[in-house]
Amino acid sequence: MAYKELDTKSVIEYLKTRPALVDILPDDDEYKASEIGDGNLNMVFIVQGKNKPERTVIVKQALPYLRVVGESWPLTRDRIIYETEALKIYNELAPEFSPIVYDNDYEMSVAVMENLNKHEIMRKPLVSREQFPRFADHISSFLANVLFKTSDLYLSSKEKKALQKKFMNPELRKLQEDFVYTNPFMEAEENEWNPLLDDLVKEIRSDGELKIAINKLKMDYVLKAQSLIHADLHTGSIMLNKEETKVIDPEFAFLGPMAYDIAAVIQNLVLNYASHFVHSKNKEEREAYQKYLLETIRDIWNGFAKKFDTLWQEHNDGDLSPNSYWDFEDGEKAFARFRQDYIQAVLRDVSGIGGTKMLRRMLGIVSVWDISSIEDDAARAQVERFIINLGRRWVLEKDEITSIDQLIAITEEEAKKLEL
Repeated sequence: MAYKELDTKSVIEYLKTRPALVDILPDDDEYKASEIGDGNLNMVFIVQGKNKPERTVIVKQALPYLRVVGESWPLTRDRIIYETEALKIYNELAPEFSPIVYDNDYEMSVAVMENLNKHEIMRKPLVSREQFPRFADHISSFLANVLFKTSDLYLSSKEKKALQKKFMNPELRKLQEDFVYTNPFMEAEENEWNPLLDDLVKEIRSDGELKIAINKLKMDYVLKAQSLIHADLHTGSIMLNKEETKVIDPEFAFLGPMAYDIAAVIQNLVLNYASHFVHSKNKEEREAYQKYLLETIRDIWNGFAKKFDTLWQEHNDGDLSPNSYWDFEDGEKAFARFRQDYIQAVLRDVSGIGGTKMLRRMLGIVSVWDISSIEDDAARAQVERFIINLGRRWVLEKDEITSIDQLIAITEEEAKKLEL
């Protein structure tokens, strides 16, 4: 079928033509569709049976332009291929943490997947101070399994290079290179920031040491093909409830630095931590929730590091560091040290990338709802100033970081300077 943009009527007719969906949406019911896409890139529909509402799917269609901007910003529809193929890998490597892919049609730029109607997008309940006691364990398991099992530590050289070729994703990678690492730190038409921060924005854009450090991190983003990364794993790309966690929307997926996904999750929790200086009016409740967020950050990193190392010891099957290489006297100790150094390097990258992503949210094209929903400009400016100063420290001090506790300590130090 030749490509055409679907709507709430045509999507129903389209699904009836898909053999893979015969058992999921049988024709003994009528179906209704509603358009729910609130993201920056795509059309998203919920399709549901009128008589049996448990018969339901999500239909996602890539548009030939950047939806947040409009048709003036053309964009390849190939992103649906990268998203769908990444989800299929998640279904294989971490099935409990990803929606099931039922069908895909790349001519129509469509993917049909499980409707996570018992879950909610993570961002808003965090602003409401909800706690998710299993989240740290879930997301650290997802990260450890996907990042390890798509790396040279687990795959043969041939398998890894084939995966890298499959996930080139040049157009969306370029978006991230520009919008995360470059444009926020220079004059760019799309940048937006609170005018009350003009002095600090000018200072950041004139900080040579900071810009050198961020440009080095950009080089890693471009060149460091460690693992298949989601590349946009913020709290708007996670759906969950008290019992389950699901990762969605990996259209930016490519082979990049594994710290990028870990940093994205952690720094989003830091942004939420910052928002509660205004969103939470009761000091006792605020401090309790902020403590929970910092403990969650600690548990995510420590859980990831432990699980990743265990997977490495149990499945050291890749060509990068084969067991035979360590077959000598004291080889076991040397291998343990190598693993420790590798994981420590990932943590340093988490610090640098996390700080960069904090800065870009305050200075670039897209903020986060946690912060943008603060209506008082002056109060928001103080929170944003905290985030900018914190992000700068995470970047500039990254080479000194040896534990997640240090990043948490820096966060608490900067928080004490707030005057709200």
